[in-house]
Amino acid sequence: MESVRAVAFDCDGVLADAGSSWAVIHSHFGTGDATLLTAFLNQEISDVEFMRDDIRQWKEVQSKIHRDELFRCYSGVQLMEGARDVVSALMDRGIHVVIISAGVDLFVSAIASMLKVDDWAANGFAYDDEGYLMDDGVCRVPAWNKGEMIQKLIRIHGFNPSEVVSVGDSSMDLSMHVPGSRFIGFNPTREEAHSAFNLANVPVVPGPNLRDIWPIIFEGEEFPEES
Repeated sequence: MESVRAVAFDCDGVLADAGSSWAVIHSHFGTGDATLLTAFLNQEISDVEFMRDDIRQWKEVQSKIHRDELFRCYSGVQLMEGARDVVSALMDRGIHVVIISAGVDLFVSAIASMLKVDDWAANGFAYDDEGYLMDDGVCRVPAWNKGEMIQKLIRIHGFNPSEVVSVGDSSMDLSMHVPGSRFIGFNPTREEAHSAFNLANVPVVPGPNLRDIWPIIFEGEEFPEES
């Protein structure tokens, strides 16, 4: 088996015990539209359109929303079980660890800082000069084309695709599975994710303990005991 030089994680539902960092804000404002979510999952609307409509819903409840209030929405969210241990153990081996998320950058940056990963990328918001939320989101990571970021990672660092492992919990995350690389489905909660992972014939770890991906990354090896 090829050596592993990089592991790319999705954030929401993988490193963080939150199904969606967008849904956390919807919960705060009491908003959310299942019809729009379905349209997005069916690729009928774009990331930019989906983000714009999320923001519209929030602003219908509260016309002025400050960045600090959005950040406070995440105060109770916890790391996934084993996330800190797995990231630390990977980095101890000299493996490059990144987060590639279509979630909210305010949240993903906090998780990235807590885990001290090498790099991260996520979507987010635009603010006016006083820090208030503007009407359009900022799309850096297309949810259905996260492979762009994997290809960029490979190109910048000179990795062979076979040396890269991606970990995600949704059918959208399968876009990280670029040719020659490996992918692990972790903690899928939607039925469509289970179906997509089965169709793609990728290994699936039910969760919620992220340490359980270790024997798949390092073929049969148990997670290292704490010294």
